[in-house]
Amino acid sequence: MASILAVDDSASMRQMVSFTLRSSGYDVIEAIDGQDALDKIGDRHVDLVLTDQNMPRMDGLTLIRELRGVDRFKRTPILMLTTESSDEMKQAGRAAGATGWMVKPFDPQRLLEIISKVLPN
Repeated sequence: MASILAVDDSASMRQMVSFTLRSSGYDVIEAIDGQDALDKIGDRHVDLVLTDQNMPRMDGLTLIRELRGVDRFKRTPILMLTTESSDEMKQAGRAAGATGWMVKPFDPQRLLEIISKVLPN
């Protein structure tokens, strides 16, 4: 079972994402922002990271840069799930190391399709 770290400061968004992922058999670790995500994963193995951009303490781009600086996360797929949709923000995401970008509100089926494409088999 693949393990997914879901990072969002909105409790309702975390609940929707977690429900969608758990219903499809994924193990989900929830975090309220980038700092909480780093605290929670510690030495745990994570197969994919799904993060919002705008969060307190540490935003999504900073979290991606932090994760990409750790050897075991260099190739981990990281998807942004955010209300941000500007080309500038998407370019910043790619530069930071994001694997993909989805704009909220999300379609659960589309989210699962994208995850299945980027998760290593």
